[in-house]
Parts: sequence; C-alpha cells; structure tokens
Amino acid sequence: MERPGWDEYFIHIAHLVSQRSTCLRRQVGAVMVKDKRILSTGYNGAPARLRHCREVGCLREEQKIPSGQRHELCRGLHAEQNAIIQAALYGVSIEGSFLYSTHLPCSLCAKMLVNARILEIVYSGGYADELSLPIFHEAGIALRKISL
Repeated sequence: MERPGWDEYFIHIAHLVSQRSTCLRRQVGAVMVKDKRILSTGYNGAPARLRHCREVGCLREEQKIPSGQRHELCRGLHAEQNAIIQAALYGVSIEGSFLYSTHLPCSLCAKMLVNARILEIVYSGGYADELSLPIFHEAGIALRKISL
C-alpha cells in the first residue's frame, strides 16, 4: 500500500469527519491544518444542546429550497463554522492555516474564513453557492480542488 501524500491524508480525514454530520441533505467535514498538524475539525449539524435535524426534520427540505440558498433557514451550522468555533473555544489560533473540506465553502463561511486569515482551501466537492469564489479571489485565498 502506497503512503498517502499530505493533501490526500487531510482530505480523507475531512471525509471521515463528515460522517459525524447530522444534516439530512449533505454531509460536510472540515479540517484546519497548519504545519502539517490538525488544529481543529468540524462537521455540519445543529448546535450543541439542540435537537438534530434527524429528530425534528429539515425546514429547507420541507420548503424545497435549493442547495446554496437561504442559509438562514437552516438550524445547523456549517462544518467550517464549527471548525472555527472549536478553535476559538479552545484557544487555538487558526491564522495562517489551510482548510481541508469535503466541499467548497459557501459565501457565509467564505467571509468567516477570510477574517480568520486562512491561507488556502483544499476541497474535493463543489457547492451551489458560487458567491464564495469572488470573495476568495479578492482576499487572495488560494483554492485547490482535488479528487479522491
């Protein structure tokens, strides 16, 4: 068996993290990495101490809202948001880190990642919110899509 490269290693970990997701529509995992060390992880789902979507249903699904639209109607947090929150909660600086994600971040997460001073985003799947692309471009954050 061939030893995986760093990108392959971290993107596979992001996919493993996504398996903890409680979202009914899409399972997303995120891993913050600096100097080849994992700083924080996150997956999408309801905030702590709130019932999961698997228990209460999905308002976005019920209203047939397309992917990438009306994020405010979702009771869950995105994987990238949870990774940022976990780092902050435990006092871990993610400035200058890379984000490995199962999907391209949405525009809401893009703005947070810009302010968190993430340097690069490596992802394996697309996302319907194309507003994130000009945000990353203007902020000078490198994007790389890799296949599994």
